[in-house]
Amino acid sequence: MSVKPVSQLTPNTLAYETTPLVKPTGFREYDARWLFEKEINLKGIQALGEGLGTLIHELGVRPEIVAGHDFRGYSASIKMALITGLMSAGIKVHDIGLAMSPMAYYAQFDLDVPCVAMVTASHNDNGWTGVKMGANRPLTFGPEEMGRLKEIVLEGRSILREGGGYQYHPDLTDRYIADLAEREKLKRPIKAVVACGNGTAGAFAPRILEAIGVDVIPLDCELDHTFPNYNPNPEDMKMLHAIRDKVLETGAEVGLGFDGDGDRCGVVDNEGEEIFADKVGVMLARDISALHPESQFVVDVKSTGLYHTDPVLQANGAKTDYFKTGHSYIKRRVTELGAVAGFEKSGHYFFNPPIGRGYDDGVVSAIAILDMMDRNPDKTMADLRRDLPKTWGSPTMAAKCADEIKYDVVDRVVAKFQEMHANGEKVSGHDISELITVNGVRVVCEDGTWGLVRASSNKPELVVVVESPVSEVRLHEMFGAVDAVLREHSEVGKYNQTLAELARAEI
Repeated sequence: MSVKPVSQLTPNTLAYETTPLVKPTGFREYDARWLFEKEINLKGIQALGEGLGTLIHELGVRPEIVAGHDFRGYSASIKMALITGLMSAGIKVHDIGLAMSPMAYYAQFDLDVPCVAMVTASHNDNGWTGVKMGANRPLTFGPEEMGRLKEIVLEGRSILREGGGYQYHPDLTDRYIADLAEREKLKRPIKAVVACGNGTAGAFAPRILEAIGVDVIPLDCELDHTFPNYNPNPEDMKMLHAIRDKVLETGAEVGLGFDGDGDRCGVVDNEGEEIFADKVGVMLARDISALHPESQFVVDVKSTGLYHTDPVLQANGAKTDYFKTGHSYIKRRVTELGAVAGFEKSGHYFFNPPIGRGYDDGVVSAIAILDMMDRNPDKTMADLRRDLPKTWGSPTMAAKCADEIKYDVVDRVVAKFQEMHANGEKVSGHDISELITVNGVRVVCEDGTWGLVRASSNKPELVVVVESPVSEVRLHEMFGAVDAVLREHSEVGKYNQTLAELARAEI
């Protein structure tokens, strides 16, 4: 099937309806995302399905796949176009209907199916679509598989085969809910605000948490793909502030916020303080390592430095490995190291047995947080937050940068900091003690203050994160130093939010 680039097709024409449109930049490092109709059309989605089916055969995996879709108004039609392509490539499709991403991952285990294709753009604005894919549970594709898939689709190398099939599983939702809900209830009914940002999680998360004994206060749990209140993203300050306001209004013990496809969970404590996910990870690591001494953890390079310096984790013999940002990368690293858990600053958490099955599930994360609270009945969530050593940190900041140029810009930024380090130059008035370049560049100063720059894996943006264990002043200084290097490149645009909102004392 011949695929046309974006510039050669115009919507509302016969060619648009009959020719696959696929923008090359939609193939990301570990999943795929496009603006529907502008960057990909239904014929393009069908071509993607044919390419994915071809890749599955190349990998030598049993040709069966789980397919699900989020609730966006166009997602069901996209899924069916994808299924058409998969079946044409000789793949048997197990359709689970409306689902969160972790429900599709669960279905791989429950139905004993090796592959997955989940149609979702997660927390991206309405208008976006995408597919999360994997062929080796609980893992999802990384750069190697995505690169090969891109090649197959764009170069028209798909191979059509006989043997495709289709089966719908209407009861998968009930089995997923039972899998999480049929367990020992919490010792006490913890009062929790459950916010879903009108995303897909609203159909599932409140029901599961109520079943384990949570006194649920729902917030924006009605499905509405226009996202009328805020983006369902637990890193977004507007969502976190909405949760904060509801927690303070109702006297809830905790606020739990889920992203658009339900694989992430954000936290607000009983005093209305937003606790960024990397710090929640430290709290969970403390709790888990007390139960399982010398536990191995994996965290992404955007995460707080406390995983290496926290005295409680040190006393428990916990070991932490910093690795590339991205759910596919951290998931693989957790599996490779046999880690108990992996934590990303974005809110993707990965729990191996006995807590989970290795994939990211926001509801499983919420249950782990509630279990931690249940094991500490004499402490509030705010008390657990205050128990951590104090640092000042930013949430994830995003500066606009086109997909076609963002990786080149990051390479230039990395080279600049490497040159500064080699020449003994200071950053924000302090010596550089370490450069971590496993994913962009994390510049660590001798006082422990650090700043990170990396390319977003799923948006046309550069990601910036800063943290200081010294003071809020040092936080601002580090941000200023990192931003000054970025401003040397005209391709870098404005941030998604103002510095006043982002660079703030966290805990």
